Amino acid sequence: EDSLPPPRLDNQATCFAAAEALRRYASSPSLASDTYVSLAVLFDHEEVGSASQCGAGSPIMSEAVKRITASLTGCSAALPALEAEQIALRKSFCLSVDMAHAVHPNYAHKHDKNHAPALNAGVVVKSNANQRYTTNAVTGFLVRELARRAGVPLQEFVVRNDCPCGSTIGPIISGNTGLRVVDLGMPQLSMHSCREMMGSKDVKACVDLFGAFYEGFGDVDAKCVRCT
Repeated sequence: EDSLPPPRLDNQATCFAAAEALRRYASSPSLASDTYVSLAVLFDHEEVGSASQCGAGSPIMSEAVKRITASLTGCSAALPALEAEQIALRKSFCLSVDMAHAVHPNYAHKHDKNHAPALNAGVVVKSNANQRYTTNAVTGFLVRELARRAGVPLQEFVVRNDCPCGSTIGPIISGNTGLRVVDLGMPQLSMHSCREMMGSKDVKACVDLFGAFYEGFGDVDAKCVRCT
């Protein structure tokens, strides 16, 4: 009951969590007063570089912001389309959620002892000084505050200095669009194998975190002192 052993958890588990949280929020009473546009974007080809028509390296993200902004603002001489798009990008925020490597009992030495994600212990916040992950002081604070308000457990992960670090679509999206991005993930074992494993409680935690983001990001962001 505490574990899920199917294949392709990376990254269909996150796709489910994002879509389920958005479905729930779409029927929430608070949606009527929300001034933000909530999106769940599920990209293809992440494992082979994302440089494709439908990958994270494509113009999909920036074009979505551009078209949505134009349709909602109408644009005018007072607020040109380019300026409206730049304002929208500056106010936007993206959760880049991929799976994360939990500590394997046979290879515990591969993890730093203070950054050892465990199954069923919460969503993982990923950080990397070489920008393999996009989490920084600002984006990390925002997601931690959302989790604190919603009572969602979080774990921290920083790869050991003597080990190479994988990456996600987070740096691609941030570099292409200028969006604020944070890298997260649900911990799992045997990533990319024919039989992966993760904790069932982490799925609930991830759905709850997405829900807290959809519903509460605007309030948290508005209360932060923004430096430009």
